[in-house]
Amino acid sequence: MLARKSIIPEEYVLARIAAENLGKPRIRDRPRKARFIAKNGACNLAHKNIREQGRFLQDIFTTLVDLKWRHTLVIFTMSFLCSWLFFAMVWWLVAFAHGDMNYPCVQSDNISGWKPCVTCVSSFTSAFLFSIEVQVTIGFGGRMMTEECAIAIIVLIFQNIVGLIINAVMLGCIFMKTAQAHRRAETLIFSRNAVIAVRNGRLCFMFRVGDLRKSMIISASVRIQVVKKTTTPEGEVIPIHQQDVPVDNPLESNNIFLVAPLIVCHIIDKRSPLYDISAYDLASQDLEIIVILEGVVETTGITTQARTSYIAEEILWGHRFVPIVTEEEGAYAVDYSKFGNTTKVAAPRCSAKELDEKPSILIQTLQKSELSHQNSLRKRNSMRRNNSIRRNNSIRRNNSSFIVPKVQFMTPEGNQNAVET
Repeated sequence: MLARKSIIPEEYVLARIAAENLGKPRIRDRPRKARFIAKNGACNLAHKNIREQGRFLQDIFTTLVDLKWRHTLVIFTMSFLCSWLFFAMVWWLVAFAHGDMNYPCVQSDNISGWKPCVTCVSSFTSAFLFSIEVQVTIGFGGRMMTEECAIAIIVLIFQNIVGLIINAVMLGCIFMKTAQAHRRAETLIFSRNAVIAVRNGRLCFMFRVGDLRKSMIISASVRIQVVKKTTTPEGEVIPIHQQDVPVDNPLESNNIFLVAPLIVCHIIDKRSPLYDISAYDLASQDLEIIVILEGVVETTGITTQARTSYIAEEILWGHRFVPIVTEEEGAYAVDYSKFGNTTKVAAPRCSAKELDEKPSILIQTLQKSELSHQNSLRKRNSMRRNNSIRRNNSIRRNNSSFIVPKVQFMTPEGNQNAVET
């Protein structure tokens, strides 16, 4: 504003701003990689330019189930309202064509001999109320059918069939939305981070999975896939290249018994896509490890699937999950507050390939870890010893301050008697 009013020259203002910003460090954030699978299991994929939209109407039931709740409730309400209004118009036309409008609310056994198709239907409002009574089978008793008109009987049959179809479709749709498989997956949890550590002399990729409900997942199985961008020798770029990763499971059925949180392990060997990756290369890797847990819900029998993914920043090298299952009073207890907690352990920073070529690296790493552990124990013991010595000295000093001094009294005879008080 000052520069615009020519109070301060514009050249001076620009030079001052440049000088102030010169000393400030410029930090450029690393562009965030797009995840294929979000942490909550949702697929991060947008479908664009779909020309054949009519294919969704061919599977109308699945389309209704996949809609959001507000859209489903609107369709549910409008389907009943439209059917009631349509058949109300039909009943009004039947009454108008038969001449029932001239005899409002005439019973079938009246003295004039007139017999209406539907009693007490003399306006569109009464026809609308009769349409609701027919389709919902309320039957208040004021309006009723007679055998006078065959067309009215056909309309009654047709409306009942249409009402049953609407009830079946809409109630089935709402039931399927409430009992969807992904609702059960909300209580299947994964650890926030995955770890890479040594287990049984091999580098392993590990993560933790658990179930918060007491009802079990039957025939639960875990699959791991690595998704990354690759380029073929011919120059073709594959943006989403999927590769299966074997899971180390001692059971032949490849199923897990998910009664308590488990640590799923993948041994990094020659078949693994992580075989050539070291701890220093992990941060620069453009990969995503997708974990899929499938099983049958015990209470409903519906197959459910829970998903999550780990990118390079969420993989901790040289860490291990802390134990969370303890035995208390003859029963096992799980502390879910430590579900994702990890602790640092000794692990070689090289890749699994280098570790296979030079097994001595693992031995050296374990020896260094043992020496550092012994040194820390010595320091801890020495600190405890010094603290105990200081504590004992302070106690002796405090006790010495409470010793009663000796007092001497002189008697008239001149004898000195020492009396302690």
